Amino acid sequence: MNIITNSQNKVKMEIATFGSGCFWCSEAIFEQLNGVESAVSGYSGGETENPAYDQVCSGETGHAEVIQITFNPEIISFKELLEVFWQTHDPTTLNRQGADVGTQYRSVVFYHTDEQRKIAEGYKKKLDEANIYSKPIVTEISSFTSFYKAEDYHQDYYNNNKFQPYCSFTITPKLDKFKKVFKEKIK
Repeated sequence: MNIITNSQNKVKMEIATFGSGCFWCSEAIFEQLNGVESAVSGYSGGETENPAYDQVCSGETGHAEVIQITFNPEIISFKELLEVFWQTHDPTTLNRQGADVGTQYRSVVFYHTDEQRKIAEGYKKKLDEANIYSKPIVTEISSFTSFYKAEDYHQDYYNNNKFQPYCSFTITPKLDKFKKVFKEKIK
């Protein structure tokens, strides 16, 4: 069931795995949420075992860039994580987020339990029925199979490279918007 017990306070932590374009952006957002213990950049959804970044970028591994989130469900729910997920990327563009194009940048929820699947499918349906977006949501909702942690230089990328052009022009504005919309959920 992918439940982790936190040894300090015996809380059963849970895991969520999301792909929403570049994992640098996603990691920078989710690691700021109260109740999130960690957000780790990696690869999921493909067939290649232990893929390297250049392999995933080729689009031939089937993997998406994802973040794997370890969270305390007593502080933040899976549904709340989905709310952040759907509001911080464009779930209507197939295999694309901004200038990043390819199946590795697809919008995807990899569910770890049947409950996560039901919540994700229900949330997606409600968003589509409410016409929140001008186009239908193309987010894939698939069963989680494996996660491969990305290379060390991808971890905590934004915090280690804030002044790099991609960070300054893409991640910083996204983070600023996120902080305004979700200020009550930030650590």
